[in-house]
This record gives sequence, structure tokens and C-alpha cells, in this order.
Amino acid sequence: MVLRPPVEPMLAQAAEALPGPAALRAAMAYEQKLDGHRALVFTASGPGGRVLVQTRRGALVQDRFPDLVAAAEQQLPHGLVLDGELVVWDIEEGQLSFEALQRRAAARARSAAALAARTPAYFVAFDLLQMDGRELLRRPYRDRRTQLEKLFTDHALTAPWTLCPMTTDLDTARAWLETWTDVSGVEGIVVKPLTSRYRVGYRGWAKIRRRDTTEAIIGAVTGTLTRPELLVLGRNDTAGRLRAVGRTVPLRLEQSREVGAHLVAAEPGHPWTGVRFASSWGSRDVLDAVLVRPDLVAEISADRAVDRGGVFRHPLRYKRLRLDVTPEDVPGFGAGPVADAG
Repeated sequence: MVLRPPVEPMLAQAAEALPGPAALRAAMAYEQKLDGHRALVFTASGPGGRVLVQTRRGALVQDRFPDLVAAAEQQLPHGLVLDGELVVWDIEEGQLSFEALQRRAAARARSAAALAARTPAYFVAFDLLQMDGRELLRRPYRDRRTQLEKLFTDHALTAPWTLCPMTTDLDTARAWLETWTDVSGVEGIVVKPLTSRYRVGYRGWAKIRRRDTTEAIIGAVTGTLTRPELLVLGRNDTAGRLRAVGRTVPLRLEQSREVGAHLVAAEPGHPWTGVRFASSWGSRDVLDAVLVRPDLVAEISADRAVDRGGVFRHPLRYKRLRLDVTPEDVPGFGAGPVADAG
């Protein structure tokens, strides 16, 4: 069988921590998780064919990444299907940029070349689904990884092609989770059984994002003041104005009671008066939010996916109220998931 788009990629289920010794009876591979867009690259089956770039949801976006297509035509063999992460380097900022990736993914074909010059795309490959026109889905991960490494060696692949770092050593994976996640664009670890085949659309892997404890100001809630359902959180910018940075996952009952016992309705002049809050990052759905007096500080758990402006892309986890901390002690807008206020 020759693979053609759309191919639904194999997925990972969120996990809280790296597997313990009991889970190691089956050998595991640990890959660094990049903060980009999941993508599949299909090279032509023969001369004159097209290179295709498919998103996780099946859309074809090769016209938005002409630099990647040109590199594939020059460097990759025919009949290949790579699975990996599409990332973008912001030349001015000197780092990986999810915002620049979003702009490129939404660009029209006529502006794609100009964007590519300023924010070139890179493909971090972590799986090989087809080689020389032969699909490898039924082969164990161990064999697919060996073939992927051989592909990089035999064709001397360089930028924009990058081989995703992988280890089978648990201690190394733990070190990656603690240290590499300080690097822009690296947000965690993906765990894959070495014996597993590639199951399209199935959540057979585990992903662990590094999470840090920090603080934010409660500026609004959903539900009611006495029984809030989730919190909309903010931080003050350099002008002292409260700026929204994210929302929590739904509160547990005991958490709702704890917060509800201290909430006070907003007074006139609340900085978020008239503001509409998205239900999730990038969504057009809005929350039915109730503004509150912004004088309560919440301790939260946050991962490393933060926009340049300081907005957390993934929902935050409420841990507790910090009645011993004032809004002035909270990290400023744009600080990201930094250490707590003390």
C-alpha cells in the first residue's frame, strides 16, 4: 500500500509524569516534544510529482511553506512519508516562534515566500511512515526509528531537516524534561513503546509537558461568585493595567468553595469591562464571564507554551489561593511560567 494524504497521524495522550520502573518492563523511547504544528511530508512517488505537506487535521498546506517544499525536492528521496513537527525560526528574535508559525500557516500563497525569508520553516522528523514507496506502519517503532536515522545518514540531511532527539535512558529523559524545556520551543517529552506499530488516529503514546508553579490575579470567573466554575487570570503590565493571561481548567468542588468564599463583585472601572474572553486559545467561542475585584492571587500550574505577549496557550491548573501575596507581588505581564512569588 502506498500512503497518500490525508493520513490521520498517531497521537499522544497527556500524562502527568514520566513512567516509573513498573512501566519499564516494556522498553520505552523518549523524544523531545517541540512546540510547533504536527505535520506529515509526502515526497513525490516519481519524477514530476509534487511534494505535499499535510496538517494533523488533513489539510494540505505546502503552498504556505515553499521553502520546505524546495528543500524536499532537492534533498529527500521519492516515495517518502515523514511524520514530525513543523517549527519556524524568527530571524529577528533569534529563536523559535509559535506566533510566526501561526502567521505562516495562515498566509496566502502570494505572501508565503516573503514570510519564508524572514521566518524560515524547519521540520523536526520523529517517525518514518513510508520509504521507497513501501509503508512501514506495521513495523515496530524501533525499526522505523532505525530507518529514519539511516535516512538522515545516507542522504546527509541538514537544515531544514532535523532528526528529533531520542533516548531510551530514563535518567536522560528526566534531565531533558528539567533542563531542555528551558530552551525556547521545547515543551516536554513524548514516550513511545519501542515495540509499538504506528496506529493511525490512535492515542498510543504519552506526552508530558513540563509544568511550573507561579501566580496570577483572579480578574473574572464563570459560574457565580459563590460557586465559580473556572478562573480567568491576569497580570499587570508595566503601566499597572491588568492584562488577561489565561484561564484555568474547571475547578473541583472543594476548589470552587475555597475561591468562592473570598470573591467580591467587580466595582465600576474594572479594567476588563466590556472585554470578551475566548473559551480556549485560538477559539472564537467566548466565556460567559463574571468580573470580580482583582485583588485575589491564585497559585497555578502552567506549562511552557506561552505567547510572546505573555498569554498561556493551554489551560492553567488552579492549586490554591495565595492570601499571603498581593497583586503587586505577582510576576508582571509577559513573564511566563516563572518561579512563584515566595
